[in-house]
Amino acid sequence: MSAVIVPPSPATAQQQAGAAVGGLRGLVADWSGDRQTFKVSWGKAMMWIFLLSDTFIFSCFLTGYMTVRVSTTVGWPNPSEVFALNVGGVEVPMLLIAIMTFVLISSSGTMAMAVNFAYRRDRINAATLMIVTGTLGELFVGMQAFEWSKLILGEGVRPWGNPMGASQFGSAFFMITGFHGLHVTCGVIYLFTVAFKLIRGDYEKAANYQIVEIAGLYWHFVDLVWVFIFALFYLW
Repeated sequence: MSAVIVPPSPATAQQQAGAAVGGLRGLVADWSGDRQTFKVSWGKAMMWIFLLSDTFIFSCFLTGYMTVRVSTTVGWPNPSEVFALNVGGVEVPMLLIAIMTFVLISSSGTMAMAVNFAYRRDRINAATLMIVTGTLGELFVGMQAFEWSKLILGEGVRPWGNPMGASQFGSAFFMITGFHGLHVTCGVIYLFTVAFKLIRGDYEKAANYQIVEIAGLYWHFVDLVWVFIFALFYLW
């Protein structure tokens, strides 16, 4: 009975070829575009590196905010009063912020479901859930724009001044929430673009929907940052 010879997979063949080449040529082969030097795809590795760098930026912003908050000699505005929403003549503390948080956290759930469908090669449901996620992100940004307009036009808050207390409140608020809102806006564009390409079938030939997982990493990061902003800025 003759033995059946199974040819090595492309990845195994590449690893064997790379192992056989030493010196500078071997190093170049290991780090070439078709390799997975970090045991993950280049797309996922670069997204993790980008998110790590973004973590440092948000950490610096929040650390600076906390430093200003504890060192100012002027009273800091009460978040329950500043971010209250008038409903039927009654001021409801933190209502808008609670809705914004619920919307953004819910979008993490729909994004996780989209990744799950992508693993199953169900591109239509994956794209649909990515569109839902992006729509929730748009809703979040719209509510943030309403919050900004209320503070600027209604309360007179400016980056250089604040009639309700410490002048640093405006600069810290607009810088941190604005930078996060920019990330959400870019994420919405990213999600809609990937969803459109999924529906069009651009990833069918490669049969690789890992781009959905990569987009999910970015979106979950944006949601996680908001948790810290919510806790340190609105609840403190």
